[in-house]
Amino acid sequence: MAIKEKIKNTLGLGKPDYVKVEDKNRFYFMLQQMQNNRWNITLAILFLFFFIIAGINSAVFFNITIGEDWKELLLILLGAFVGNLNKVVDYWFNSEDRDKMLIQKVDEEDGQSLSNVTSVD
Repeated sequence: MAIKEKIKNTLGLGKPDYVKVEDKNRFYFMLQQMQNNRWNITLAILFLFFFIIAGINSAVFFNITIGEDWKELLLILLGAFVGNLNKVVDYWFNSEDRDKMLIQKVDEEDGQSLSNVTSVD
């Protein structure tokens, strides 16, 4: 039973625990939760994308005949996941103003601003 609960918690499917956060740390905690959720979504999309690619490659490798309707369905599914993979790549390799503003808000919690979102480096 402990293994099942550990897997659920790792995948984020378990019951979320209420976490008491001090007022001065609430934006930092929110930023951590958002980043954790983004990692989970990224891993799920990458896993499904590689699962689809592995399925198509194994069918080609073992000379399995696939009906035309299933081929079309697989190609549509692959196209949809290419779009999702594009969004994941855009998130991780393009900077977002919203994230910069959240980081600035975390910096300002103690009254001192350590970052400037108006400058572009």
